[in-house]
Amino acid sequence: MKNRWIALYVENQVGVLAKVSGLFSAKSYNLQTLTVGTTERDDVSRMTISVKADDATFEQIKKQLNAMVEVIKVIDLTTMSIHMKEILYARVNGLNSESKTEAFQIANVFNQGGSVKIVDIGADSVLFECMLTERKNNEIIELLKSRFKKIEVTRGGAVAVESISSSCR
Repeated sequence: MKNRWIALYVENQVGVLAKVSGLFSAKSYNLQTLTVGTTERDDVSRMTISVKADDATFEQIKKQLNAMVEVIKVIDLTTMSIHMKEILYARVNGLNSESKTEAFQIANVFNQGGSVKIVDIGADSVLFECMLTERKNNEIIELLKSRFKKIEVTRGGAVAVESISSSCR
C-alpha cells in the first residue's frame, strides 16, 4: 500500500462530488484527502485526491474514474514532479506569556517563505496557519502536541499541480 495522488478535471455540476466520493465508498476505497475547486473555467472543477492503495487497486480506481461521464480528465500525479501543499490550522490554547513566546518561536522555525504564521492571538491562545506539505504539517502537529497540552487541528486536503520543471516534489 502506497500513498497515491490523482488530479481530476470534472464538470462543475451539482452532484459530481457525491458521485466521485460515492465511487470510492461503493468499492470500499479509502479516501485520504479530497480537495475541490473551480478552475479558470466556470464549468470545470479540479479535484486533488489522495488514496492509499496497492498497484492493482490504484489502476482500478483510475479506470473507474475515467469511465464516469462527468470526468473530463484523470491525471496520475503519483510519480510526476509536482507542487503540493495542504492548509492546516492549529489552535494552541491554555498559554501563558512564556509558552506564547515558544509558540511564536516554533512558527518562526517552520516558516518558509511565509508558509507558517500565527494569524490570530487571544489572551491565552494562538492560531497557526500552515501551508506546507503533508509531511511538514505532520511534523509541526507532533511538535505542538509534545510542547503544549491543548491543541486543536483542522486540516484541508492537499492541492497539487504539475511542475513546469522537473526539480520539484
